Formats: sequence, C-alpha cells, structure tokens
Amino acid sequence: MHYVYIGLGSNLSDPGQQILLALNSINELPNTDLVSTSSLYGSKPLGPQDQPDFVNSVCLVKTELSPQGLLEALKKIEKDQGRVKKRLWGERLIDLDILLYDDMEMTTEELTIPHSQMHLRDFVLKPLVEIAPAIKIPKLGSAEQLLAQLADGYLITLNS
Repeated sequence: MHYVYIGLGSNLSDPGQQILLALNSINELPNTDLVSTSSLYGSKPLGPQDQPDFVNSVCLVKTELSPQGLLEALKKIEKDQGRVKKRLWGERLIDLDILLYDDMEMTTEELTIPHSQMHLRDFVLKPLVEIAPAIKIPKLGSAEQLLAQLADGYLITLNS
C-alpha cells in the first residue's frame, strides 16, 4: 500500500459540497481507503482575482494504485463532477492534485511528485500540516517550516 496526500480545491457551485463529493468519490476508488481529511480552508484566488474565493482541503489515502493510475482516477472524478478548464488558474468546480506519493520523486509530462508548487501555497501546506504535522517534503524539508517561511498568504477565514 502507498500513502498519498491529495490536495482538493473548488470555487464554484457550493465549493464545500464539491469537496465532500470528491472525497466520497476518492474513497470509492478501487484498492483505495480514505485515511484522514483536513478541515476546509478558504483562500483568495492565486490567479485572476475576478473569480470567487476557493475552498481547499487535503486528504490522505492508502492505495494500491500507481501514481499514473491514481492520476487517471482523479481526472475521471474531476470530469464526472463537471470540471471544465476555462483559463489558467481560473475558476473550477473541482481540482484534485497529487501532492505527495510515499517519498517518491518523479516528473513526467503529466505528473510531478512532489507537486511542484505545493511548498509555495499556504492553502496546501496548512491543511497538510493539520493532518500530518511532522510530514517532510522530499528535498525541501518540513512542511511546517515551509509554511512558517511563506511570505505570501492566501488563506481567509471561512464563515461557519
């Protein structure tokens, strides 16, 4: 079994519900178990500012799927949920990113592990540290230290 952290984000059509729907779909993947899920975090858009704020989360799964197999399964979940890419860093119904896959480091045309930008994004690091406080990112170090070093912040308080 492999331990994989997945980042989730949405800013359209009740984003919190979109994330919960995606988590349910992830939990139903073959040979995959949802182990833990962070709280939901609000964030300002990283890209164009003329779009709604995002809701983000991170989950940990145990899976027998290969990195490529998991990527294909996550893309299918996005498609089944109605994701359409409108513009770079733009609004989206659901976005699912493999952040870490065991201690693996790999780069292909479709997939980079660890996720190439995760160490720059508090809306990824904060929920990651919530569910895995001691997690280390290969070649970069402690997620907790990386979070503390970030100059730019995107997190916002969610209304309960």
